Amino acid sequence: MTDPFFILSVGLVIVVGGIIGLKLHPFLALLVGALVVAWITPASAVEQYALSIGNDPVAAAKLAGSSIGDRVATRFGSTVGQIGIIIAMASVIGKCMLDSGAAERIVRSVLKVTGVEKAPATFLGSSFFLGIPVFFDTVFYLMIPLAKAMAIRIGKNYLLLVLCIAAGAAMANSLVPPTPGPLFLASEMNIPLGLMMVGGTLVGIVTIAAGYLYAVWANKRWSIPLRDSIDAPLKEIESLSTQESRHLPNLWFSLLPILIPLVFITARAALYAYGVESSSSTIINALIETVFFLGEKNLALIAGGLAALILLAVQKSQNKQKVREAMQAALMSGGIIILITAAGGAFGGMLQQTGISARIVDLTQGFQMALIPLAFFITAVVRTAQGSATVAMITASGILSGMSGADILDYHPLYIGLSIACGSKLIPWMNDSGFWIVCKMSGLTEKEALKTFSPLLTIMGIAGLVVVMVCAKLVPLN
Repeated sequence: MTDPFFILSVGLVIVVGGIIGLKLHPFLALLVGALVVAWITPASAVEQYALSIGNDPVAAAKLAGSSIGDRVATRFGSTVGQIGIIIAMASVIGKCMLDSGAAERIVRSVLKVTGVEKAPATFLGSSFFLGIPVFFDTVFYLMIPLAKAMAIRIGKNYLLLVLCIAAGAAMANSLVPPTPGPLFLASEMNIPLGLMMVGGTLVGIVTIAAGYLYAVWANKRWSIPLRDSIDAPLKEIESLSTQESRHLPNLWFSLLPILIPLVFITARAALYAYGVESSSSTIINALIETVFFLGEKNLALIAGGLAALILLAVQKSQNKQKVREAMQAALMSGGIIILITAAGGAFGGMLQQTGISARIVDLTQGFQMALIPLAFFITAVVRTAQGSATVAMITASGILSGMSGADILDYHPLYIGLSIACGSKLIPWMNDSGFWIVCKMSGLTEKEALKTFSPLLTIMGIAGLVVVMVCAKLVPLN
């Protein structure tokens, strides 16, 4: 009854059965699942988990002795702290860009350059390179209004556009520093940062190509339309798509809500990567301080949100009521997403407290398998069990870092790191906050996400494993 895999099974039945079988709201199903998992997890497992993540014995004992409600609420609150402002501001940016015509202006400009047929591939490549310095959820938030406007404009391929955004951003987030997962891997596995960036980019290009092929197939297999939502009524998007270009905002103004957070977050990440903290020049020093201040993800998104508000206010200067209505709709939509995502974070957190990661470590110690597929397998199991790609990458690298020396391997440790990164993509489901972000921002139902988004990431992860194994054999880098 206290085995982590049994507890995982119970949680899975409650969440999946509640949402799909009983038609419960995802927030309720996830919250009930988190409470039940916390209830049947023994205090000793909670204490051991707390010690394993670096808590001192007093803090670990305190966590183990706290009530079920406190543990769930604490994890719920920490998830809100991580994503609450970002989701709220992303909702504001998306709504303002749609209502002001900025998304329509950007889409028309893209179509002039790429044409209709190449638009999905453009979205794929853009989201991948945006996802190198920027977190997956931020890239998805910034690009989804463009996908909605593009789908209305071309009259098809909404699912293809959504999957292209998800594919590019997800793979960059796990493969290419300076995002936290691959950055940690490079440090733990003694991989030079530049080599990790180059290797991650090359493997990422192959994996997103595989993802694109699946997305094209899925788009033909399931005709999923762009649906009405509180923040993006179809009538309004359609109305903007028929407007004359002279009534739309300029391209540079339209891009500001996206460029402001993107530029500052990227610049801050670059300064961190190169260890730049100050300069002898007063002007340059002030610039560095500004970048560090505004490059923090919450402040960067707030700045982008303010730019989006100004954009909407300028475009709707004759109708201030429209601006107020847009904000109300955006925040209502964002609030629902925050609740669901935070409940998913609480559910995943309670699964982690069962000690399932440590149990997986024990089960895999005696495996006599090649290290590359073993690394992939361990990471994939941890990711599927508890929902966090970053936790899965940290767990797997902790297990395998001792095996990454040049005297043990016939190839560079880079390949172990890349295998772990690819394994962290399997298998996103309802204990993953990213799953809910894709669902709720795109308008896909849970069933649709499980049969499109989840296989997409799984296929890309497996494609990455194949590429890594071939390259380790042909180009060992030793």
